Amino acid sequence: MSALFDRVSTLFSSTAHVGTKGLHDDAKFVPAQRRAAAVLIAVTERAEPGVILTQRPVTMPSHPGQVAFPGGKLELGETAIQAALREAEEELSITPADVRIVGEASQFPTGSGYDLTPVLGVIPADLPIHPDPREVDDWFEAPLRYVLDPANHEQKVGLFRGIERPYIEINWQGYRIWGITAGILSNLSHRLAWQDLL
Repeated sequence: MSALFDRVSTLFSSTAHVGTKGLHDDAKFVPAQRRAAAVLIAVTERAEPGVILTQRPVTMPSHPGQVAFPGGKLELGETAIQAALREAEEELSITPADVRIVGEASQFPTGSGYDLTPVLGVIPADLPIHPDPREVDDWFEAPLRYVLDPANHEQKVGLFRGIERPYIEINWQGYRIWGITAGILSNLSHRLAWQDLL
């Protein structure tokens, strides 16, 4: 087992009690009927670990142009881990065998109608990544230290369905990470005690 995987696993397993701290509550906007979905938080195995993120095409019907983790809806009979791994392979050609699963973060409802489970995993550095242009316009690796540092989490307020609500925005090299993706990173910042990790 790698030193990074060991450290991440130890910190993650000892902080399950954190729950969804750092994520804004979407309860007011959540439809009664929701679908299960999962995303993969892929941390790269290197001296300065990074995290893999995608930018969705502007032609996508939902969340066009937004930065996101690879992920999507669970298919019939799938677990959250299986769905996150399948979606990462479909979107970026990251094979499940290359992902060492740390665990699942707390499931939370989203205003867009999903019960979303983030799945944390560690992948080798510099894997060959081949994005599917139908689902991914661009991809990048942001430094884990940067995206987990609360000093880089800007508190913003925006309109959602006519209601003002807060959200987090993280800007890195021209990429705007916000909404659910930034919220997941904020939650991970609480879970991983990033100063100890890095």
